Formats: sequence, structure tokens, C-alpha cells
Amino acid sequence: MLRERLQAALKEAGEKGDGRAAATLRLVLAALDERDRSAREEGGREAVDDEAIVAMLREMIEQRRAEIARCEACARLEEAEREAEEIAVLERFLPPQMSEEEIARAVEATIDELDAHSLKDTGKVIAALKSRFDGHMDLGRAKRMVCERLDCGCRQASAERS
Repeated sequence: MLRERLQAALKEAGEKGDGRAAATLRLVLAALDERDRSAREEGGREAVDDEAIVAMLREMIEQRRAEIARCEACARLEEAEREAEEIAVLERFLPPQMSEEEIARAVEATIDELDAHSLKDTGKVIAALKSRFDGHMDLGRAKRMVCERLDCGCRQASAERS
């Protein structure tokens, strides 16, 4: 379970003297405890599941990426570097991401399976990809591929009609 991996990593970081990793993991576990508390107050389950933890980690990474952009814009490079180190710690706990080639194959297969032909079909293709590969696929990259493929299909079809 992801929660146990986070706790074990915190213990390991403390033993190795890795202050950045330990501080980042303490922050993650504190946020996780807060989400557990909120879930209990709402009458939900006792503890959030791995899927919710992954979503929380992704959220934390996006916050840090935004902070890196702000720091770099203000020439606070040491702070940007610290944020990047924290992202590296957080990414260790995310599921492995699909490669560019794997995404391309999945996009092609889904377009063929859904018999998508125009940009109007983009939403249903992305929805199918998200349901199958959420957390493993960069959906922004996949959407660009879908749009490129479906747009090309539209151009070819209209060129053939002319």
C-alpha cells in the first residue's frame, strides 16, 4: 500500500540524513492525515485509498511546478531548485508513466476501436483513454496526439472529396 511506502521512505530518509526527502515526506503524510480526518468527518471511509493518495501527490507536484515558474521569473533559483528536488521525491511514489510510443499506440488503438473520425470525437477518445490509463498516461500529450490524428483524418477526407 502506498501509505506504508511513504512511511517507510520517511524512516529511510531520516536514517540516511536526507533532510529534503524527510521534510517532503513529512509534509505528504501530514496532508494525508488531514484528508483522512476530513473523510472521517464526512462519514466516509476510515482512510483515503491509494488512488486518492496518487491524486494528492500529482496535485502537490503541479503546485511545485507552478512555484518553480514563479521562482524562476523572480530569479530565485535556489528556491526553484528546492522545489525541483521535492518533485523528484514525490514522483518516486507515482505509477510509472507510459512512454511516447506507448501513448501513441494506445491513442491509435482507441481511435480505431471507437471508430473516431473527426475532432468532434476527441472527447470520447480522451474519456476512454482516461478510464483505461489514468495515472499512467500524460493525458495532455495524448490529447495532442488525438487532435493531430483526427484533424489529419478530416483534412484527408475533405481533400479526397474535392
